[in-house]
This record gives sequence, structure tokens and C-alpha cells, in this order.
Amino acid sequence: MSSIQSISKVTDYIKRLVYFVENVFNVLFISNMVVEGNNMAKRSKTQVEKDEQKIIMELQAHAKESIDDIAKRCGFSGPKVRRIIKNLEDSHTIWGYHAVTDFEKLGLREYMLLVKKANKPLDEAAEMIISRHIEKKAKTLGVMIGSSYYLHGSYDWVICFTAKDLKDAKKFESELVKTYRAFIFETQLLENIFPVKRSGIQNPSLKRLKEFL
Repeated sequence: MSSIQSISKVTDYIKRLVYFVENVFNVLFISNMVVEGNNMAKRSKTQVEKDEQKIIMELQAHAKESIDDIAKRCGFSGPKVRRIIKNLEDSHTIWGYHAVTDFEKLGLREYMLLVKKANKPLDEAAEMIISRHIEKKAKTLGVMIGSSYYLHGSYDWVICFTAKDLKDAKKFESELVKTYRAFIFETQLLENIFPVKRSGIQNPSLKRLKEFL
């Protein structure tokens, strides 16, 4: 074999080796870019969630304040806070806004009605709940339902509402039992004597708690 042929073979081998190394490098580079991209996406998502939680906590305690004031509290820009709030509203993470009220000053009492369901499928009852059937009945009794929750525990449902007095509250309880008779096994009516905190807002007259203890 001539020296020229030997050199040619060596050159060819080196070219194939360089080609192989370049391909390996490209694969590793692309893989690393994909991993870094995924990590950045995860970090970005985590940061977005933290920013959202920060703003939600501020809204719960200071919803009446301006966007600029909330932005200052969070250390964000005004446009960023507006964008995050809009996204939270669009995704229904924020359902809405309401005034946290002292019902006593309106001449109303607060009650909770605990409901234990009967051993029967709730398909029909669920449709009635979704259609807000009982809320329409409540209005005719001067009752305003503030919250309603499906529970896990000794009771299956709780309805938080206001009424003028215990008499009207019991009328609402009777109406509920009559409407859902086939689905209710037991109810228990409780009265809220003194609200310490509501919707994230502390009672401004908290010192009055001593009167009830």
C-alpha cells in the first residue's frame, strides 16, 4: 500500500470521526436546550403562580384599594397587576367581588343550616341546586343565601344565610326540608353569634367579642 493511499484512508477515517462527533454534539446540545427550556417553563409557571397568589391575598384584604396601591404592596408594576387580575377573572379563579358587611347593623342575623342527605341518588336534587331553585324561595322569605357548600364529614351540605330573626330562619329551614324532602335525612340550624373574621377581613369591632364570652 502506497503512502498516498494510507494518508487517504487516515483522512477518510478522520472525516468520519469528525462527522460522528459533530452529530453527537448536536444531539447533546439539542437535548440540553430542551431540558433547559422545560426547566425555564417550570420556573416561569411557578413564579406566575406565586405572583397570582400574592395578588389574590392582597385583593382579599384590600380589594377596595386601587390597582396602583395593590401593585406597590406586591412590588409589581400596575400593568402587571392588571394583566394578572384579568387572567384570574377570565379563568374564573376569581369568581367576583362583594362588600363584607356588618349584618347586625342592617337588622339581620346570620345562620348556618347543616344538612345530612338521605341514602338516595342526588341527580334530581343537583339539578334543582344548579338552577338555584331554593334561592328563589329564600327571597320570598326575606332570606339571603351568602354561601353554600357541599361537604365531606358528618354533614353533607351547609348553607350560610341571613334572616331578620330566628322565626324567619326556621321558616327557611322548613321550606328547604319541604322542597328536598326525599333527599334530606337530618338538618341542624345554627346561629352565628359573633363574626370574628369574614372573607379574609377581621371584624373592626373585634373587642366586642368579650361581651359574648
